[in-house]
Amino acid sequence: MKRLLNLLLITCIVFTLIPTTLVHAQDTKKSLASNASSAILMEKNSGMTLFDKNANKELPPASMTKIMTMLLIMEALEKGRLQLDDMVRVSEHAASMGGSQIFLEAGEEMAVEDLLKGIAVASGNDASVAMAEHLAGSEEEFVDRMNQKVKDLGLKHTNFKNPTGLPADDHYSTAHDMAVMARELLLHDGITKYTSLYEDYLRKGTEDEFWLVNTNKLLKTYPGMDGLKTGFTQKAKYCLTASAKKDDLHMIAVVMGAEKPNERNQAVASLLDYGFSQYEGVKLHSKDDVMKVRKNIRGTPMELKLVPEKDVVVLKRKNEEKSKYEAKVTGVKDAELPINKGDHLGWLTVTKGNEEVTRVRLEAQEPVKQASFIQLWERTFRNLTGIEKF
Repeated sequence: MKRLLNLLLITCIVFTLIPTTLVHAQDTKKSLASNASSAILMEKNSGMTLFDKNANKELPPASMTKIMTMLLIMEALEKGRLQLDDMVRVSEHAASMGGSQIFLEAGEEMAVEDLLKGIAVASGNDASVAMAEHLAGSEEEFVDRMNQKVKDLGLKHTNFKNPTGLPADDHYSTAHDMAVMARELLLHDGITKYTSLYEDYLRKGTEDEFWLVNTNKLLKTYPGMDGLKTGFTQKAKYCLTASAKKDDLHMIAVVMGAEKPNERNQAVASLLDYGFSQYEGVKLHSKDDVMKVRKNIRGTPMELKLVPEKDVVVLKRKNEEKSKYEAKVTGVKDAELPINKGDHLGWLTVTKGNEEVTRVRLEAQEPVKQASFIQLWERTFRNLTGIEKF
């Protein structure tokens, strides 16, 4: 009996020594996004998932679909296939879109930047289809490009039928896949110029002036919020892919299938609060750090500098000791000239011990063109003669 009492006493002492912060964090995590069908919290820079509730459940994404639409627009802008001041003619089909719209007229012309603003701020279905037709020639071809990008990103539970998110059979995604698409979109720094706007105007100063008000009300109430996209249909219910920055952390929270907009917003805010309160970022490298230099005698310039596509950040729980991380350049491949700025040419792999923590794409810091015949002759002459200059 005495031995049993001693055992019970030891057990009580052990439980009192469990950190209350750990218990509180676990209890808090269980209550996150309780009113949503699915949810995820991901840190953008590290790619680390901090919370997951049915994150691979296939559901209608509603207007969060436009994250992929904006991603393809931003890629076209970055590659020079599209300019912000390009004028887009609105087709009869684009102007006929229902739901959220900026009330484009058939035959009207509007600049790419204003249409992008109409998509990001007002969730314009008409603006989305107008841009889809302008970029790909038809809405159908643009949707094919959307689904090809889905495959390129390695996503297994997403299929798009339109660039708007309007209800359609076999149009679905998941909280996880939406977070990955959001992460990819946020690699284009310029997008938050539009997604962080709470209000603005189109056709300002004209008779057809149109007031844009963002459907993401958290932009006004949550510190550091910079986007990204709300969604609602009767079937999808209330959805939101949100992102917010604080110090070295950039959190992405996705909530799908909430019954009410305030429940959706509350769930997103609680996810972000959890991430920022429990974790901190450790920056290993800046996106401007040159990780590898390769020489190519046929290129101009001769040096190809590889940099990370984004800041290389790993996460640790607050109050934990910093771990030792090792970053290695891996998978660098030869590339044919010309090389464009931003071309993916390798990986920066971060490990802790034997465990891979994250991988970040390495890209060309600047374009490299094919050297001219005269430049090649000059370099060959210098090499043969040992003469530096002549």
